[in-house]
Amino acid sequence: MTHPWYVRAVLVEPDRVLDHLARMRARGVVDVDPSPWQLCLGVLRLWHRLVFRTNTVGTSPGGRVRPTLRARLLHWRALRLPFLLAERAVAPLDFTGLRSDPDRLMRHLLGAHHDRDQFVFDLELMTGHGTLEELRARVAGIVDGSDPRATWLRDLTVFEGYHEHLADAVEGAIDHGLDIAADAADDPDLTLRGAMRWCARQPTTPADTFAAWRAGSFRLDSDARLGVARMM
Repeated sequence: MTHPWYVRAVLVEPDRVLDHLARMRARGVVDVDPSPWQLCLGVLRLWHRLVFRTNTVGTSPGGRVRPTLRARLLHWRALRLPFLLAERAVAPLDFTGLRSDPDRLMRHLLGAHHDRDQFVFDLELMTGHGTLEELRARVAGIVDGSDPRATWLRDLTVFEGYHEHLADAVEGAIDHGLDIAADAADDPDLTLRGAMRWCARQPTTPADTFAAWRAGSFRLDSDARLGVARMM
């Protein structure tokens, strides 16, 4: 497909993103088909979250930092970022996860901290790619220490119990699917399906978006389950 320059600038590889989205739809992970522009708005919303709601990314307000010196140092997110990039545990140009292949998604889940249920988003992507069993084996190796990089990955995720919590979630997803409360399932911060539903409710063209913004009916904000967000 031929895409406008702004879609290529935001999605980087829009055809790959759309192919993966179609895979997620075919496997029943998502139930809507947002347009490329609506996906771009979803990325802009995630940028907004990263800039204005940094306390929701890579932190654990109720968590306990591992006692190792390395984990205590990596608790500082500015210091942690270069190591996450080197580990390929974060993909700065893939805010929806739809551009990444399963190996990159697995690196992300194993090496980048997700608080409480935030990893449901990535588990949905892994479900769509059909790689949950492989993920289960990788997590088990970290939990039991048989993975030679287990200690490093535990320190990189900083907080105690992260991989055990992830192992339980993967097991549950394999056994009976991703069970999450209805209101949380529609939260674009927590789930891929929620993010795609938010995208599908947005204006379909840049001109329509600008008109909606001028009318006060389109803004970017955290409470996007309502379909309209606030811009800072």
